[in-house]
Amino acid sequence: MIVTFQSPASGDVIMFGDVAQRMMKLMGKDVTDKGIVTVEQLPEAIARLKAAIEEDKQQRAGLQEEDLPRTEPDRSGGAQSSRPFVTLTQRAVPLLELLEWSLKKKKPVVWGV
Repeated sequence: MIVTFQSPASGDVIMFGDVAQRMMKLMGKDVTDKGIVTVEQLPEAIARLKAAIEEDKQQRAGLQEEDLPRTEPDRSGGAQSSRPFVTLTQRAVPLLELLEWSLKKKKPVVWGV
């Protein structure tokens, strides 16, 4: 499953379903097929994502590249497989930028439409 976060304020952010669900939870949203982060909810969603990014960075502080996992479970599809490891920060930053642009231009962010 693929989820696309959209806003008239910026380009789309496309994620695997399992990753998008994690981002929804981090933003304080229910995990749903369709949803919205209203303009009024954007500041809290931004703050929550920034806190998660900071926590991720702190957890990896002092680790060398070779200390990071090479793969992670792929929970997006049917068969259990693995995909290259991507940090939470790498996954969250494009969505954070979409939220920030949306707040700046006072536009909501939606998915599943």
